[in-house]
Amino acid sequence: MKPARVLLLEDELQLAKIVSETLRKRGFMVTHVVNGVLGMEAIRKSDWDICIVDVMMPFMDGFSFVEEVRKTNKQIPMLFLTARSQTEDVIKGYEAGGNDYLKKPFSLEELILRLNELLRRRSSEVIPQSISIGQYTFDMTKQELWLNGQLFCKLSHRENELLSLLTQHKNQVLDRKAVLLKLWGDDNFFNTRTMDVFITKLRKHLLHDPSIEIINIRGVGYKLTE
Repeated sequence: MKPARVLLLEDELQLAKIVSETLRKRGFMVTHVVNGVLGMEAIRKSDWDICIVDVMMPFMDGFSFVEEVRKTNKQIPMLFLTARSQTEDVIKGYEAGGNDYLKKPFSLEELILRLNELLRRRSSEVIPQSISIGQYTFDMTKQELWLNGQLFCKLSHRENELLSLLTQHKNQVLDRKAVLLKLWGDDNFFNTRTMDVFITKLRKHLLHDPSIEIINIRGVGYKLTE
């Protein structure tokens, strides 16, 4: 098996050195850049298996970098590293297209576990075709919701992942803990609140068809019905 190619965007040079050396010892191939502008150059020049992205960087911050990459690449996993831990910042990261969020200071062992899980999830992922949800058509590949034959809205990366799981379990109860572990990696209270925010966003997107509901099954999870 080829070693995973990691693009690390981090402007704290000492931290970047420690992360790079640790990952290389674990068999990863690591390229380090210090901001999003250089990161975009690296994205254009080479293929990568995963990106580790600091949020606070000069010239182009991590959120802007991920948003730009997602215009052309929906699949590459993006792991944010950041000292910013407010709920709004976490939600912004997921909406930009992030797959996971690790708060500084962090354990290098936890970073490696998160990377391996994102890589495993990507390798086992089967990208489905479009699916009908009432009057909507949900294009999971393009992250789009269409209504009555017209593009209704573009979904954020996290909205897309969550709606994909709901549609795959349509008319079944989707276990809250299982979703949190799959998409967020932890079922703590902080992530639970974040997931509830995204459920609310999806409900607003689907308001135009009253036959569609995302029902809260108290203490268990959610059910998408139509």
